[in-house]
Amino acid sequence: QVQLVESGGGLVQTGGSLKLSCAASGHTFSSYTMGWFRQAPGKEREFVSPITGSGGSTYYADSMKGRFTITRDNAKDTVYLQVNSLKPEDTGVYCCAARRAVYPLVGTEYDNWGEGAQVTVSS
Repeated sequence: QVQLVESGGGLVQTGGSLKLSCAASGHTFSSYTMGWFRQAPGKEREFVSPITGSGGSTYYADSMKGRFTITRDNAKDTVYLQVNSLKPEDTGVYCCAARRAVYPLVGTEYDNWGEGAQVTVSS
């Protein structure tokens, strides 16, 4: 099991930016594919982006391209999500997740989850 703890959430104005962090502990971080998900109030959880263990491959759905960037620092056992040009509809709880499997990269089945970080975008 890998333990995940998110940080970096908060209240941001429309148009602002933030960088979420997810610190992992418990196992060799670089062996895990990591993903970010979000859940807006009253809506289903939405897959934001995955990144492979080496950081060499990422994926973004069309709705996420351009404003979201996932990166990782295996030396720090941390994965990041940079979000720019924030909109009120980006409000929600952002969770990171980990899994051993690499493929399919766009798969949404993950084994380990963090508690999440609240992001609120004010209009």
